[in-house]
Amino acid sequence: MTESAQTTESRTVPPARSYPFSVPDRLVVDPTYGELRENEPMTRVKLPYGEEAWLATRYEDVRTVLGDVRFGRAPAVQRDEPRLTPRQQYSGMLTLDPPDHTRLRRLVAKAFTARRVEALRPRTQEIADALVDDMVRLGPPADLVEHVATPLPIQVICELLGVPYADRDRFHIWSEAIVSTTSLPMETIQEYLNSLWGYIGDLVAERRREPGIDDLLGALVRARDENQDRLSETELVELAGGLLAAGHETTVTQIPNFVYVLLQNPGQLARLRADPSLVPAAVEELLRYVPLGVGSSFARYAKEDVEVGGVLVRAGEPVLGSLSSANRDGTVFADPDRLDLDREQNPHLGFGHGVHHCVGAQLARMELQVAVATLVTRLPGLRLAVPEAELEWKRGMLVRGLLGMPVAW
Repeated sequence: MTESAQTTESRTVPPARSYPFSVPDRLVVDPTYGELRENEPMTRVKLPYGEEAWLATRYEDVRTVLGDVRFGRAPAVQRDEPRLTPRQQYSGMLTLDPPDHTRLRRLVAKAFTARRVEALRPRTQEIADALVDDMVRLGPPADLVEHVATPLPIQVICELLGVPYADRDRFHIWSEAIVSTTSLPMETIQEYLNSLWGYIGDLVAERRREPGIDDLLGALVRARDENQDRLSETELVELAGGLLAAGHETTVTQIPNFVYVLLQNPGQLARLRADPSLVPAAVEELLRYVPLGVGSSFARYAKEDVEVGGVLVRAGEPVLGSLSSANRDGTVFADPDRLDLDREQNPHLGFGHGVHHCVGAQLARMELQVAVATLVTRLPGLRLAVPEAELEWKRGMLVRGLLGMPVAW
C-alpha cells in the first residue's frame, strides 16, 4: 500500500460546525477563528445552504486554497455549493477557471493596471474634493455614506466604464442583488439582476450605434464584434454589469468602515492627521484589519487529493478560505489584532489571492487612498455625530458595513 493510500484510508473527518460561527458584530473578528488557527486550522463547516466544506483559517493554507492550481471554482456551477444564500450567488468570472477565466480577465485587466489607475488619481481627487465641499456647505451633521462614500466610487467607475452617472440611483439599487444574502427576497434579486443586464444591454446597443466612444464598455463591445470567439454577447453584458456593480459596491462599504476603525483608534488617527504621507500604508493596514465579509464564500473544489494544513482534502471536496482569519494570523502579522500604521511587511489578502485576485484592486486601493487622505486633511475634526451604539449596520448581505454614518467636523 502506498503512503498516499494509507493517508486516504486513515483520514478522520470531524463533525461540521455551523458557519458563520456567530452573528456579525460590527467589524469584530469572531474569536473562534483564533482558536481554530491554533488547534484545528482545517475544520469542517456547514453553511446555511449547500454541502459541507472544509474551512481554512491559517494564512498559508488560505493562500494554498486560493492560489494552487489543484483547486478550482468551475465545479461550483454543477455542485450544491456551500453558501450563505438560498440560491447560488451570481459571481461572474469567479465561476470560471483558466483558460476561460484568463480569456475574459485579459480583456479588462489592462484597464486596471497601476499606470492607468494612477492616471485617474487627479480626477478622483477632484471628485472627492467636490463631494467634501458639498457636504461642508450642507453643514453637520451629514451622512458620510450618502455624501462621500457612495458617490465617489460610483462616479469613478461610471467614467471609466462609460455609464451615465445620472443613472446611479437605479444601478446602485440593482447592485445589491450581487451582495445580498437575505436582505432581498429571491424574486427581487432576480428582478434586479434582470434590470442590470437589460440596462447594460441598452448601453451595448448604444456603443454599436456610436462606435467611436472611448471607454471600457466601448472597448469590450469592439472586442466582441471584431472577434466573437473572445467574448459571447452574454459574457459581454454580464462582464460589464459585474464590473459596474463590483467596481463600486465594496469600496462604497469600505470607506465608512475605514473611517469608523480610525475613529475607534484615535492615536493612530492623530498620527495620520499629523503625517498624511502615512495614508498608503494606512490603507494597506486597514485592508488587512477590516473583516469585510460576514463569512467565507465562493468555495474552491479540489481537482485531486491535496494535503492542506495537515488534512487530506479529497478530490471533489469544497474548501473555503477565510480571508479575515488569514489576515489576523500571528505567524505572519505581529500583534495581528492591533491596528498598526507602521506595519512594514503587510502581505494581506484583502483583495484575495491567485487567479481570482480582485481585478480592480489597484482602482479600489487608489480610491481608498484618495478618500482617506481627503477626509483626514480636509476635515481634521471629523467625528461621529451620534453615539457609536446608534450606528446602523447592514444585515443580510455578504459584506459588513454601515447603512449610514452621521458625522460632524
